Amino acid sequence: MEIFKEFGLDPIMLGAQILNFLIIFYLLKRFLYKPVLGMLKTREDKIKEGIKQAEEARETLEKTIEQEKKILAKAHEEAKALVLDARTKAVETSKEIEENTKKQAEKILMDARVQIEQDAQRMESELSQKISLLAEEMLEKSLKDVFGEKEQKIILGKALKNIKK
Repeated sequence: MEIFKEFGLDPIMLGAQILNFLIIFYLLKRFLYKPVLGMLKTREDKIKEGIKQAEEARETLEKTIEQEKKILAKAHEEAKALVLDARTKAVETSKEIEENTKKQAEKILMDARVQIEQDAQRMESELSQKISLLAEEMLEKSLKDVFGEKEQKIILGKALKNIKK
């Protein structure tokens, strides 16, 4: 006990302080540490769950980005195919139009040639008739003074036969 006195310690006070410490320790452990530790554990679980959800979201995002790239690549390929198809159809259509235009032009030319031939034949026929009439009139006028009516008719008949041949 002398050691206690040399150091200026009172053993009863020391015992009371130890007892107070143990009571406070028990109370803190019972009423403060457990709820705080429970809250910390709950918070830790929530953080772990949040990290897990963030990881799942990141994976989902990566999958979505990958799918988006695939869809864009597929759409790009389809667009290329559509453009190529459209160009092919345009070339085919232009060839068809060109062929149709050529056929129509040839038909118009053929129709024009036929029309020209018909017009030429009609004009020849008309010209031939007019020449015949002129020749007949000239013969009548020139034969009037030289021959009689009977002779004129005979000569005119022969001349008309020769002209028509």
